[in-house]
Amino acid sequence: MADNTSRPRGGDIHRLLDEAFSGIEMTPEAQDLKEEVRANLMARVADLEATGTSSADAAHQAIDELGDVHELVGESIGDAEPAAGARPASGWSTQSAAFRMARVRPKPAFVVRVVVASIVATAALLLAGLGAAGVLALPAGVTILLLGIGATAVAWIVGDSLVQETTSNHPMPSGRASGYALASFLTVYGLGFGGLVALQVLPLWGIAFAAVGLVGGIVLFAFLGATQTNRHKAWVRQAQREWPQSRFEEEPESAARFGIYTAVIWLVAFAVFIVLSFTIGWVWSWLALLGGFVVMMLVLAQMLFGSRRS
Repeated sequence: MADNTSRPRGGDIHRLLDEAFSGIEMTPEAQDLKEEVRANLMARVADLEATGTSSADAAHQAIDELGDVHELVGESIGDAEPAAGARPASGWSTQSAAFRMARVRPKPAFVVRVVVASIVATAALLLAGLGAAGVLALPAGVTILLLGIGATAVAWIVGDSLVQETTSNHPMPSGRASGYALASFLTVYGLGFGGLVALQVLPLWGIAFAAVGLVGGIVLFAFLGATQTNRHKAWVRQAQREWPQSRFEEEPESAARFGIYTAVIWLVAFAVFIVLSFTIGWVWSWLALLGGFVVMMLVLAQMLFGSRRS
């Protein structure tokens, strides 16, 4: 075990970086890379300090995450001489260095929870499906219970995943993550109820639960997406500034409009679905949902790739 007392204090990231680059010939290419790495290290230290890590420990952790600098220099610059006037270290190599510095491995406890929840969700939904199809002789109440267990497991996976720190994102606040979990539960449960009604396991009154669940889940997803703040870490934000972004990233108002359009499209689609189900029957009512999906994709394509206002 390393002796922490031998470490220089004060979070001296510049001295640690100089030590990491010791023994490397400081060509103009290597110097450019060093300065880019320095900027990424400073951003990583700021991220760690924001979580309560001391300056010194944050500096050492950032350097440790950097890995072998000699290997990094070889990957970024290579043996070939750069062309005259060309930028020696490409943007891709810089992003690779930033990724290695900010890399976060999943916590073992989180992996175990997700695996267990995935098994529970798969088993419960599979049994519910077999019961609804008549393969297993299950009472309607048991089938609904299995559907609830499966939907709860899916919601747990979504919520638990969003509160985890990842290489590119900070953890999502627990309240907002719970909102995404609830939206996932409502959507899965609504789809399940719709399937039970379609297979005549439940009478037509079950369509009300299906509609409430699906519409509630979609509206909640749209609201959370439209009000989502930037969770990206500093190195990802830097990469987004250097590389082309999607229209939704460049224009948050477009993302908000798309969320509203999506909610309206699906509200109308489900209203038409319910009306058709009670008038001309199930044979044709599903076309309303297909139409809603097609319209949503056309709106998405127009908003992402259509002409922009000057």
